[in-house]
Amino acid sequence: MGLLTGKNILVTGVLTDASIAFHIARLAQEEGATVVLSSYGRVFRLTERISARLPQLAPVVELDVTNEEDLAALPDRLRVHVPNLHGVVHAIGFAPEAALGGNFLNTTWPDVATALHVSAFSLKALTMAAKPMFEGGASVVGLDFDASVAWPKYDWMGVAKAALESTSRYLARDLGAENIRVNLVAAGPIKTMAAKSIPGFEQFEHLWDERSALTWDVTDPVPTAQATVVLLSDWLPKTTGEILHVDGGMHAMGG
Repeated sequence: MGLLTGKNILVTGVLTDASIAFHIARLAQEEGATVVLSSYGRVFRLTERISARLPQLAPVVELDVTNEEDLAALPDRLRVHVPNLHGVVHAIGFAPEAALGGNFLNTTWPDVATALHVSAFSLKALTMAAKPMFEGGASVVGLDFDASVAWPKYDWMGVAKAALESTSRYLARDLGAENIRVNLVAAGPIKTMAAKSIPGFEQFEHLWDERSALTWDVTDPVPTAQATVVLLSDWLPKTTGEILHVDGGMHAMGG
């Protein structure tokens, strides 16, 4: 018996086999879950190809979290593959280039709005779209990057992550009566495709090398994936509105 035996899990954000989301899907399958992936547009075929590298081939459903038609159609698309859902992984984030890299004071609202929509509001949109598939409760887990401080070059994505953290708390408040848990995993820096889009990513790597309590490996997404799987499981049944840090203890260290 694995941690997720008998559970159906939707995992978003699988783009490459180096992504945190890929390793969440892999570990979820290894722990007994049936996994469905989501993707959209030009990267849909890429996600299908990457799915073949999982222990079991996972179906992929079309979902753009900023598209109301896709959100409304999500339950029907999922029911082709699973009768219900026990968990959802939100591994979605994006900010336009103009919203990153030290351009904070000059970024315009349209670029900020895109970052907030895709990276924060989408947690609420995805959760509510999947909610008709929940039976007797569910676990929603989002991937975060500590938004309690201002990071070099992170700019409006940092603001979006702060909004993501607040969104998760309000969702936890409003959905708790239905036994729906909403938590985040705040990971340290991992060299994923998303990280490559952040100018000056090497500064994060340098900071973690200097200051994290535990040795941090920017090439290892597995600890973050493991924490996500635990939150998806029944082992933390009364934990919600939480931010679980998987960052080598960096968040607890002084400057």
